[in-house]
Amino acid sequence: MATRILVLNDNSGAQSRSVVAAIQRRGCETVTASLSAVGFDTESPSGLAIPGFEDGSLPDAVLVRSISAGSFEAITRRLGVLHALGSLGVPVWNPAKAIENCVDKSTTTFLLHQAGLPTPVTFAVEGLAAAQAVVTREAASGPLVLKPLFGAQGRGIRLIRDMADLPGEEEINGVYYLQRYVARAGPPFRDYRVFVCAGRVVAMMARRGEDWITNVNRGATPEHIAGADTELEALALASAAAVGTAFAGVDIVADADGRHFVLEVNSMPAWSGLQSVAQVSIADAIAAALVEAVHGRPTLTLVENAPAAEGAAVPI
Repeated sequence: MATRILVLNDNSGAQSRSVVAAIQRRGCETVTASLSAVGFDTESPSGLAIPGFEDGSLPDAVLVRSISAGSFEAITRRLGVLHALGSLGVPVWNPAKAIENCVDKSTTTFLLHQAGLPTPVTFAVEGLAAAQAVVTREAASGPLVLKPLFGAQGRGIRLIRDMADLPGEEEINGVYYLQRYVARAGPPFRDYRVFVCAGRVVAMMARRGEDWITNVNRGATPEHIAGADTELEALALASAAAVGTAFAGVDIVADADGRHFVLEVNSMPAWSGLQSVAQVSIADAIAAALVEAVHGRPTLTLVENAPAAEGAAVPI
């Protein structure tokens, strides 16, 4: 029987289609479903009701591309499904614990710091009064960056120079994640995205923009990094290991003196911006590593010159 891999996703964008095709090229069957459609069912042999596995069987592996937005209850239930799959012995990329470690930026920062990795000084507190106390104490040493605790693609980030810059509790659900701003040369400003999969670096890029928030979806330009950068690679690999991801997009910034700091680890990363300057197919790298993990043996080599093969996706 062919290996069957469940791809959990809420849309059929170019990246998802490319990774499904890469898995299928390796002789595996794929079933794509939304995580919200997977339920608990104690009448099923597995205890789960999974679209495409109505006979009660389990997938040979699961690839999590998204868990989608939802209520606290809905997200808790979906993560519970991923925990259940893992407890049943199904390889889940990324596992629920790794997703939890990355979705909550304060936990990511805690784990990076505990691992001895360079990350900006960070405070995560509840309530405006607690945030004001942090700003009163810290702003004299330089601005802070306020980020949504749960967020991506640079949305909702703002610079905090004094207490007047702090938003009300209702705007951010009462949680203030404040991180020391890393002063760097610019404009143009640069940071780095490093894509890690199965313990190795697949691709990396610099992101250059006129805005200090250098996400590609905000207008930054992806740039190929020629040659190996062993410091960036080592930091990215150690960061992915610290949060327990099988694959991840690691964001790193260098200050004006060239010192690197890890900002975030993304457990469900987009890669179209990176793919536009990468020399291999990122979807192919994920598929190869996942199938190898299932079969316990090497699979096909990566596809070279992947940007042309995968088409022009909108960078995010």
